[in-house]
Amino acid sequence: MPEFSGCEEEPADSRLLDQLTTGLVRLDRQGKVALMNSAAEHCLLVSRDRAKGARLRDLGVMPEELLMAVVRGPQGDESLRLHELKLGGGWFDCTIRGLENEGVLLEFHSLEWERRRLRLQQREVQTGMLELLSRNLGHEVRNPLGGIRGAAQMLADELETGELSTLARLIMRESDRIDELIESFGQPELDRQPLDLYPLLDEALDLLVAEFRESVSVERDYDPSIPPIQGDRSAIRRVVLNLLRNACQAGATEVLIKTRVEHSSALMQSGPGSVIRLDVMDNGPGVSESLQPLLFLPFVTGRRDGTGLGLALSQQIASAHGGLLTFEALDQGSLFTLYLPFTNGTGSNHEGELH
Repeated sequence: MPEFSGCEEEPADSRLLDQLTTGLVRLDRQGKVALMNSAAEHCLLVSRDRAKGARLRDLGVMPEELLMAVVRGPQGDESLRLHELKLGGGWFDCTIRGLENEGVLLEFHSLEWERRRLRLQQREVQTGMLELLSRNLGHEVRNPLGGIRGAAQMLADELETGELSTLARLIMRESDRIDELIESFGQPELDRQPLDLYPLLDEALDLLVAEFRESVSVERDYDPSIPPIQGDRSAIRRVVLNLLRNACQAGATEVLIKTRVEHSSALMQSGPGSVIRLDVMDNGPGVSESLQPLLFLPFVTGRRDGTGLGLALSQQIASAHGGLLTFEALDQGSLFTLYLPFTNGTGSNHEGELH
């Protein structure tokens, strides 16, 4: 790393610092910003021209933990390490180093990759639990369920008419419904076809408005540059509609659906590639803090009449497309984000199954 002296850095040094992904901020002995690199601008969401000569406290909302650590400063050759600071550009760890009568150096290390890796690991656990649940349900429930349905069928055939016959046929219908529910945990093949995302989204939004009518206001913010992708139309629509319905059933009156292309490796896939980011944001009461780490596990729900299967199956569908479904709590409401990978505007050509 180049030495930080009291003099102004040469343009070549500045260009070198701007190539770093670590955000660097040098504060002089008065605690004012003397230098920032490009990564620090993205970290703090403030330009270096505005920041130069200003105190850290004056650059926007800063964690009190960071401000107090800068005031105390590191002792001698020691450095201070602060963890999981929420800054304008996301979540960061910060290392604070003394610079021998030249102030202090702040190093901001983004946690985005670590958080993405953790989310992908959680996705594997979540989808693995569904697969295990599918096998157990298939063996432990389907066998006795078949006997129940068969007995009900015999009763219905014997009774033909009357109240008991009606009840027997009700048992048959409910048995079939349970069997369909178990089937949904299986591994059906995805019907991947070239897919234009926007007609699918508009269709889901039209169904939402028809179901909830004037009780919800819908806003669209679409990126027109998004190309067709390879995906299962029915499965992806099911995910989007589930997210929209969850928001409205939780009491949201405003829903925003937004699409963007991210050219960074949001899913940490090898080689070149981009992802479509689909945000569903609402102004509802949000998800209780105790449920947030468990949201995508089966049978976890915050509603009395909920099954706790919708988000688990949605994560399964996202995973089968090589994507990811995430949750973020907002000050007011919730944000669910669906990531779907694509390459060269055509998406993946690999056939997939739900796992």
